[in-house]
Amino acid sequence: MRIDIENLHIAYSGRTVVAGAHLIAAEDEITGLVGPNGSGKSTLLRTVYRHLRPVAGRVLLDGTDLSGLRPARSARHIAALPQERGGDFELTVREVVTVGRTPYKRAFAGEDAADRDIVARALADVGMTDHVERRFTELSGGERQRVLLARAFAQRTDVLVLDEPTNHLTRSDTEVVLRAYAEWGEAVADHLDGMFAFAVWGERASRLLLVRDRLGVKPLFWAHVDGGLAFASEPKALFAHPEIRPRVDADGLREAYSLLFNTGPTIWSGVREVEPGGLLVLNRDGIGERHYWQLEAGPHTDDQEKTVARVHTLVGTAARSQLEADVPLCSLLSGGIDSTVLTALLADELRTRENPDARIRSYAVDYSDQAEQFTGDVLRTGHDTPYATEAGAFIGTDHSTVVLNPRVLLDPEHRKAVVVARDSPIGVGDMDTSLYLLLGQIRKHSTVALSGEAADEVFGGYPWFRNPKAFAAPTFSWLLVTGDEAAMPLHSELDLSIGEFRDDTYRDALAAVPHLDGETPAEHRQREMQHLSLTRWLRQLLHRKDRLSMAQGLEVRVPYCDHRLVQYAFATPWALRSFDGREKSLLRAAGTGLAPHSVLHRPKNHYPATHHPDYNRGLQDLARDALADETVRSLADETLVKPCLDTASDQLQWGHRLRLERVVDLALWLDHHQPDLAL
Repeated sequence: MRIDIENLHIAYSGRTVVAGAHLIAAEDEITGLVGPNGSGKSTLLRTVYRHLRPVAGRVLLDGTDLSGLRPARSARHIAALPQERGGDFELTVREVVTVGRTPYKRAFAGEDAADRDIVARALADVGMTDHVERRFTELSGGERQRVLLARAFAQRTDVLVLDEPTNHLTRSDTEVVLRAYAEWGEAVADHLDGMFAFAVWGERASRLLLVRDRLGVKPLFWAHVDGGLAFASEPKALFAHPEIRPRVDADGLREAYSLLFNTGPTIWSGVREVEPGGLLVLNRDGIGERHYWQLEAGPHTDDQEKTVARVHTLVGTAARSQLEADVPLCSLLSGGIDSTVLTALLADELRTRENPDARIRSYAVDYSDQAEQFTGDVLRTGHDTPYATEAGAFIGTDHSTVVLNPRVLLDPEHRKAVVVARDSPIGVGDMDTSLYLLLGQIRKHSTVALSGEAADEVFGGYPWFRNPKAFAAPTFSWLLVTGDEAAMPLHSELDLSIGEFRDDTYRDALAAVPHLDGETPAEHRQREMQHLSLTRWLRQLLHRKDRLSMAQGLEVRVPYCDHRLVQYAFATPWALRSFDGREKSLLRAAGTGLAPHSVLHRPKNHYPATHHPDYNRGLQDLARDALADETVRSLADETLVKPCLDTASDQLQWGHRLRLERVVDLALWLDHHQPDLAL
């Protein structure tokens, strides 16, 4: 089968999306797709998916189904066309050419009168009428971008209709949000993808809208003030308002130290979060909150082969959608399956867009003691660095490993910077400090980094998904597996009733889990565990990554948080998600060929930690100094901390060491914020 078509018109629901394209297919493989102005596949698909958002199911060529065509390696992303969603994507041929292929470039305004009129009106709206008669190739880069945007806006009238034309067309996300809000109002979030947190003030309606992305990647906090509310991306910004004080009561301590990761209430009295997938409206009638998106339990009809293929498509689409950047971009490559598959997809797309020799930067972190002699623990069974190095070589990245001296992690200024960035005394000690320092090193070369965060929650990678004790326990599974339960230093005299609070919160959390009729007990329980992991455990990881990266001026993107991927995986039965008897079965199968065999089949490994006795010894000294403060002693129980101080530094267990980390961070948090304690 060979297809070579010029003057190809692509339409969705009867509306022209692309006119005058050039499609080439040989045998059963799509090998080329060129736009009317010489643009390549990526530009056309951005027009189709980013501007018009069709829901493609089949690809029809004059009524003939082309969905069986597979993409060439150099045009892999064309596979998204037939596989995206339900509905037909129509290709109408104006002229068929059976021999040869010539570059199809023409004057941008086009030969079709209707198309010419559309572009002319769009350009008139932005004051560029003199460009209508010029060839697209004659325009400058900035002019080309404005013309493309003008045409895209003009042609997507089924998606976005503006009451008034504007002279301000840019590539800014802010303009997209404003234009979308002008059309859809409160429903704007339903039409947005990716990570975001924003506010829009409607002057005429006297209405404030706060919106947060579906998974809660970006933070958004708010608090009541006289006559309205204040909002910010961090609590510390709210404290600049004269009516908002950093105040902590028993409820706040309970929220922080119970490790249940609620969203809504925070450790700060009177400060709340807009919930993931939620929005808040302030108008003359008061304040209202609601969810615009939540996980749903739906039927899954794909077999194993189709499910793996669908996961591959969804992960690839999510990865490629995050590659848009006008600044240097890199990947966090730990040597695990999550980051390796992601980096491979990013590297392949970068080579497709730029040139075959293009290389993406990748980064990993290590500690000098672990590099010399690895020491494992309950969460870490192997040394990441050799796997990260192998993965980087396999993919062809420009890979670097940032090796940290454990003593640097004890620097009070570094630790204080981390606590200030978090606005919370709850963290994971050296792992937070090392991440902060790693991100700082990356920022010297890149402005955007992509991370494999959320793959464990999406694909079932954590130990508790297969731990019989966690499976059967009537509580949050991570409390039994991570060792955090042993790390709580709070004084018993505070009487926070954390146990009762956990029980009540657990019942409420289970009540929010959607289920299907006829689920087996095992499937019912696995759905609960995944829902709790996605809606609670993941939130503190996203919070950690966002706050520490932004403190270094680095934007971290998380493609595995794409809501279409998350929803598809959540609706997939556990038997399919664990078909090979291991963690992350679907991702491993979908990633075949993208990662070395050793990486695809290595066990789950958590973020690395140092085990150097000098670090433990230095941490014990910092904890002793922290306990010299009377306020710290009023909150932390010395009888729980003292045994950790007396333990030989090379014998300090993970949970007890984390207890010392929490005491040190508590002292730094109190010193920085000077909160009013109402206990």
